[in-house]
Amino acid sequence: MRPITKIDIITRPEKLEELKEAMKKINVTGMTVTQVYGCGLTKGHTEVYRGQEYSINLVPKVKIEIVVCEVPVERVLEAAKTACRTGKIGDGKIFVYPVANAVRIRTGEEGDIAIADPADMSK
Repeated sequence: MRPITKIDIITRPEKLEELKEAMKKINVTGMTVTQVYGCGLTKGHTEVYRGQEYSINLVPKVKIEIVVCEVPVERVLEAAKTACRTGKIGDGKIFVYPVANAVRIRTGEEGDIAIADPADMSK
């Protein structure tokens, strides 16, 4: 069984389309996207709404979860960094985790075969 790796990318919502295109170019076939809120080093900011000042300490982000075994992790990281980088605070973070196992519920397949694209397997 080839090693399976999960990559979590937390970044600006406006970078999602660019990131999806970058992943498509390197043959990443699946991802899960979630709208999340968070704060990092900046601890948020203040805004004025109808004359009242509010502390905004959780800012909107998107979390993209990708699991790979065929595409090298380094390629995913480089593509994500290139797509998401603006050079400003708030570009986000990338986390990389080893995955012990994966199961395709429909067929019961386990391991790296469970995340492989069925279209690739028929070739």
